[in-house]
Amino acid sequence: MRLVFAGTPEVALPSLRALLDSPRHEVAAVVTRPDAPAGRGRRVERSPVGALADSLGIEVLTPAKAGDPEFLARLTEIAPDACPVVAYGALLPESALAIPVHGWVNLHFSLLPAWRGAAPVQAAVRNGDDITGASTFRIVKALDAGPVFGVVTEQVRDRDTSGELLERLSISGARLLESTIDGIEDGTLRAVEQPGDGVSYAPKVAVEDTRADFAAPAHVVDRLVRSATPEPGAWAVFRDERLKLGPVVPAPDAERLPPGEVLVGRKQVLVGTATVPVALGEVQAQGKKRMAAVDWARGARIGAGEKIS
Repeated sequence: MRLVFAGTPEVALPSLRALLDSPRHEVAAVVTRPDAPAGRGRRVERSPVGALADSLGIEVLTPAKAGDPEFLARLTEIAPDACPVVAYGALLPESALAIPVHGWVNLHFSLLPAWRGAAPVQAAVRNGDDITGASTFRIVKALDAGPVFGVVTEQVRDRDTSGELLERLSISGARLLESTIDGIEDGTLRAVEQPGDGVSYAPKVAVEDTRADFAAPAHVVDRLVRSATPEPGAWAVFRDERLKLGPVVPAPDAERLPPGEVLVGRKQVLVGTATVPVALGEVQAQGKKRMAAVDWARGARIGAGEKIS
């Protein structure tokens, strides 16, 4: 089939590569978000999807909005049979949805109808799901509510961060998306409407949502921090300054501490919670580099009874 691929971040690259390598399909163009400032220097850069397409001489479309008349006209000229989508990051109006013969086919990183929205992997980790996965579905006007073509499941491991889980899903999801496009082309695959029960939502996670609450149980703190790793990052406050937190580990055999109280040992730094303490991993104090918690604590000269909040 003749395809126009829509995606923006690195997580979309396995899917784009799979379709580019497929002998059955032609990726005629890609759609990605406009070039934007990135990195510490805030230089304007092409998205990872756009950069890969550039390197291969594939046409790159970067509409400010997917309803822009110029974009719609060019998409109509390209005449795609289908538009596979992975983490494109913008709403698609009905005027765009109507152009490809077989519609826009989205790879979403959850088992729909669970965790519709922008942050399904973070939601799965934060809520302690044992199993998650990826789904391919036809995009409709309602958020992630279209009929489903196929799913693949993935176990959520005990120490998974969102980044680690998403990396695995991006690879298994790429295979799912390719097989979905194959099935649509040969007519062996039909989309099935999502059930009305079991719908949940995973909105975009902001930095304000990822402050660790050490008055909560240890497993809640653990899940929150892992869910926010690497983006947007978990944090707490120490001595009135923000302290970024890498993944923590519950320490069930350690002495109980009041919530937020810091206990510095030779090999670990413990922080009290509502249940057992957690051992800090890497941390980053304001204006400093990331470092092991024991090195940070040594430099900070933490006194008895001091707290992180």
